[in-house]
Amino acid sequence: MDRFHFPAWVNTLVSLLGPIVTLGLIYVIAVLWYGAVPATTDVGYAPKQPVPYSHKLHAGDLKIDCRYCHTTVDKAAFAAIPPTQTCMNCHSPKDAAGQVLTTAVHSDSKKLAPVRESYASGKPVEWQKVHDLPDYVYFDHSAHVTRGVSCVECHGRVDRMEVVFQAKELSMSWCLNCHRNPEARVRPPELVTKLDWTPPKGKTAEDVGREIIEQRGIKPPTNCSTCHR
Repeated sequence: MDRFHFPAWVNTLVSLLGPIVTLGLIYVIAVLWYGAVPATTDVGYAPKQPVPYSHKLHAGDLKIDCRYCHTTVDKAAFAAIPPTQTCMNCHSPKDAAGQVLTTAVHSDSKKLAPVRESYASGKPVEWQKVHDLPDYVYFDHSAHVTRGVSCVECHGRVDRMEVVFQAKELSMSWCLNCHRNPEARVRPPELVTKLDWTPPKGKTAEDVGREIIEQRGIKPPTNCSTCHR
């Protein structure tokens, strides 16, 4: 009886099998590692910024509204990173006409050198993203803010942070829990940036949220296509 012979291409396949398996394992390890690094998921992640900007000072002590810097947060899906001009509105030593301003705030501070360099060169300050959702997740800031979901719900008490860090889990189950039980997380839309807001006397946050949800017909979706498009 003749012995069975495999086609010649099988030899090539066998020789490639080792590298393919090795590359596959490397890919799996890389994905698992990326999914576990602080920049991806960890609560407490606080990257070093090129400028030591204190949200506690600006949003907390000085009561600057979040929307002064993040101008698109109630208008678009993305909360804009402020251009250097926004910083220079307070920190520039001169006005548009070149006149020296006596009201300029720390205009010659060494800490603000990267801001002045950015303003002079036209190159943006390289701020490091703190809250970075995976590319396969769609999140619309305006859809939440305009319905009364405060910055606090996702970002925590930023007005108390010298250095901004990721305060919430931001996982899929965490988001779904909010969509399924939104009452305690909804407040009057005009108060979304008042981070120290408390409900009126005699009412709980759930009471206020429930009233707003009923009045505005808010029905947070929970289907997959809401976030995965």
